Amino acid sequence: MLNAFKKYKTGLVLSGGAARGFAHLGVLKALDELKIKPGIISGVSAGAIAGAFYADGHKPEDILKILTQKKVFDYFKITIPRKGLFKVSGLLEVLEKNLKAKNIEDLKIPLIITVTNMGKGIPEYIGNGNLAEIIIASSSIPVLFETQKINGSYYADGGIMDNLPVNPVLKKCKRLIGVHVNPVGVLETINGLGQAAERSFHLAIAAEIDKKKDLFDYFIEPAKLKKYGFFDIKKGAEIFEIGYSEAMKMLSKKQ
Repeated sequence: MLNAFKKYKTGLVLSGGAARGFAHLGVLKALDELKIKPGIISGVSAGAIAGAFYADGHKPEDILKILTQKKVFDYFKITIPRKGLFKVSGLLEVLEKNLKAKNIEDLKIPLIITVTNMGKGIPEYIGNGNLAEIIIASSSIPVLFETQKINGSYYADGGIMDNLPVNPVLKKCKRLIGVHVNPVGVLETINGLGQAAERSFHLAIAAEIDKKKDLFDYFIEPAKLKKYGFFDIKKGAEIFEIGYSEAMKMLSKKQ
């Protein structure tokens, strides 16, 4: 009986994960082919980027082309003075050039973007306002990238506080699809500081993800993604295919 009062038939939740987020696009392709249309999307960081382009009306394959045209360091510029090592000006240019909607509320599919309010130490779930600005805030990993000042408050990557933001859509949807692109798995070796930092992030959020898995009707977490780094943009097509294959396998058997 309660499902009859829920506003959306299908809700889609997309995690953060930097370059691993290309897997989200593969999942979206599978959803299109299976004629599963999300009524609302909740995304954080890379999931917010994928969700925004899709909600704006772009096809998953076209989003892949847009986001892989640049090399990884075309997206970032060193900041002086430093509030973070890099400024994500290249990403901002891509968003402003290719997104038709200027505000979140103008998108064809409702989108909720998760950010971390650094001053208050809480996650915030935003469904209106400047689209590109909020995406940048949601994607700004502290220290590595500049924190973003919006309306007097400082914001950073939403994944710090909530890397699988199901709560904003939990009571609004008859069924939920969750996509988590940061499988922990077993790592045999740690090669360098960058990989150690990535591993630390994955482990820090692992408990939260395990608690949330059962909230979804479909939970997609491609195990093969563990071998890809945060900045493997050049491997975007491979990551896309992993997301597509895993989604087809998970969703087809439950249709």
